[in-house]
Amino acid sequence: MRTAAFDGTSLQLPDRAPVTDRFPKRSGSEREFGCPLLRLATLVETGTRAVTAAAFGPESDGELPYATRLPARLEANMPVPADAGSDTIGFLHGIRATGAQFLVRSSATRRPLVQHRLADGSYLARLSAPYRAGHGYGHLTVRAAEAWTTVTLAGGTVRREQRRLATSLTGPVRHPAERLVPLYHERRQAETVYASVKATLLEGRVLRSGYPAGLEQEAWGILTACQALIHTAADAATRQPGLDTDRLSFTVALNTARDQAVNASGIFPRGPVRPVGAIGRTLLDNLPPARRRQRLKARRLKSHSKYAPNIGKHPATAQNYTLHTEITIMEKGLAPRSPR
Repeated sequence: MRTAAFDGTSLQLPDRAPVTDRFPKRSGSEREFGCPLLRLATLVETGTRAVTAAAFGPESDGELPYATRLPARLEANMPVPADAGSDTIGFLHGIRATGAQFLVRSSATRRPLVQHRLADGSYLARLSAPYRAGHGYGHLTVRAAEAWTTVTLAGGTVRREQRRLATSLTGPVRHPAERLVPLYHERRQAETVYASVKATLLEGRVLRSGYPAGLEQEAWGILTACQALIHTAADAATRQPGLDTDRLSFTVALNTARDQAVNASGIFPRGPVRPVGAIGRTLLDNLPPARRRQRLKARRLKSHSKYAPNIGKHPATAQNYTLHTEITIMEKGLAPRSPR
């Protein structure tokens, strides 16, 4: 099944009057702070990390309003993992209207009632929406899978976390609960794309234009450049059957493309045109080791970060670890997630 993930991020903009008129800065009780931010929401194909749809605008509008513009690009039966905050009934109905299947992390504030227990440890439940005049209470039947995930680091540290996933994939035989957890984790591929854009392409810089129209054009240009490199990597992967596209380095592709442009070499082939050009050959010659593991260390960004409490709470060096998932029903609901 072709999986595509919803996710969002923000890009920093120049602190200038024409920009802040369209993209307001964040503000506290007394003053504004930081750079103006552009909110970017994308639909990312997790197999190749291709950006199949994008929407953006002022950061103050939140992520979900932009995400609601993207379901038109979904396909029938496409699994769509999305993070907590996306489990609103209106958004999930929008995904199902396209024929796609949602797989979202349900927030701890929800307390779904178990309607029918399934053999794999998951259960059928009904989500409710707030009352709307003229519409009443909205309802949506979902399959919920709750689990304890236990991570044991080589240094002896043990971390346990509760998780609840809500999905329209109601068949426990074809889609057992123990497979939904790693499928949801594929959502992280969108964050890898954002790292490629913000840390590799932009190198941490703010966007350059001093006017809103120019900033929108620049954002589309950055996404286009990112997409071109990802497309080139996907073409290269077809030359080695079974090659995981995760092993194709975005940084290698970008540096090779820059070298070609700066040196004006290898742009026009001397012989017959081949499906894999200079960038693709360089990618295949510089494959990192094959490995697949879930991310453990939560992010810590340089500014505007909600992950600041993570400082000093994670190992400073890489460690091997084991991951165990226990599917169970949390009879007392999920505990609120504390800042970590």
